[in-house]
Amino acid sequence: MAMDIKREGVVEAKRRKRIIYGALTVLGLAALTAWLWQLEPAPPTIQRSSVYIGAVERGEMVRQVRGPGNLVPVDIRWITAQTQGKVERKVILPGAQVEPDTVILELSNPELESETQDAQLAMQRAEADHNNLKAQLESQLLTDRAQLAAVESDFRQAQLQSEADDRLLQDGLIPELSAQLSRLRAETLENRYAIEKDRFESSRRSAEARLNAGEAALAQARALYQLRRSQYDALTVRARIKGVLQQVPVEVGEQLAPGAQLARVARPEELKAELRIAETQAKDVAIGQNAEIDTRNGVIPGRVIRIDPAVINGSVTVDVALEGKLPSGARPDLSVDGTIELERLLDVLYMGRPAYGQAHSKVGLFRLDPGGDTATRVQVELGRTSVTTVEIVNGLLEGDRVILSDTSQWEDYDRVRIGG
Repeated sequence: MAMDIKREGVVEAKRRKRIIYGALTVLGLAALTAWLWQLEPAPPTIQRSSVYIGAVERGEMVRQVRGPGNLVPVDIRWITAQTQGKVERKVILPGAQVEPDTVILELSNPELESETQDAQLAMQRAEADHNNLKAQLESQLLTDRAQLAAVESDFRQAQLQSEADDRLLQDGLIPELSAQLSRLRAETLENRYAIEKDRFESSRRSAEARLNAGEAALAQARALYQLRRSQYDALTVRARIKGVLQQVPVEVGEQLAPGAQLARVARPEELKAELRIAETQAKDVAIGQNAEIDTRNGVIPGRVIRIDPAVINGSVTVDVALEGKLPSGARPDLSVDGTIELERLLDVLYMGRPAYGQAHSKVGLFRLDPGGDTATRVQVELGRTSVTTVEIVNGLLEGDRVILSDTSQWEDYDRVRIGG
């Protein structure tokens, strides 16, 4: 019995040890699991060669906006149809050098040709009628003038005779009756002379009025003929200015209405740039600002001369006058890139513009740690932006290095390793 009791005691002791060891093992595994659970995930590794790293600097920052565009002529002349017509022939094609009298198109309009001939005949008839009337009136005025001169001559003679008879009467050489008859005749001829002068003046004014009416009718006939003639001459479409023929948007046989666009002629030596600036960036663009136009064969300085108030497809058209010599190959419709200088910011913190982040916003960026092998995400407040740079308001210091590339794939991490 003593041996059995001793053996049972040993077994009970071993069982308690196994229970204790098992409990300790479970507790250890639970503690290890809890510790591992609290550990942060291992930071991902970014290859240094796959990202762009920029440095924060202090100094002058030039604010700019950039946009694509085209070179366009300053002087463009659209030639339009003055009357209805049919395209008979294209004399020259786009790209040709033209002078003011160079013929571009030939149109036809039989009805206009007939109207021009009728207007010419009407003008000729009006000229003949006017000349005939002028001759008649001149003849009548000459007759009236001769009659007035004859009456004036009779009056002067009667006046002289009356004066002579008065002297003879004073000397007692003639009777009183003869002197009175002389005075009466002189007075009668004086009245007649006055009447003839009034009649002649009235005839002269009447002749002038009739001549003016005839000249007005003749001027009307000439104006109608000149209008018809100019319309008929316009059927032969000419360039009107020296330059390059750019477009002829009509086809042979096409029937055209008045006002239809026939051709576009431009002066290629006088060009400007039309830039398309994003609406969000155009608010700071002002007339007179300096600009640079990249033609891909040289850079031309320029100046903003016009800002279109309309917004088309999210962009604003800005005209830039070119102030430098055009490089070889510069021509109308050439694609260019333009950069407009908005302002210069003195003594500010700035860096290269990151892949994302708008002006006056906050973004999360990876700042390289002092060793350069890791980077930590920091919140950066951005200020004013330019084409390639951005002002830093808060979150970074001069000399800090920041990953400017797109890091959206690591947005769940606050730290990354920089490898390579």
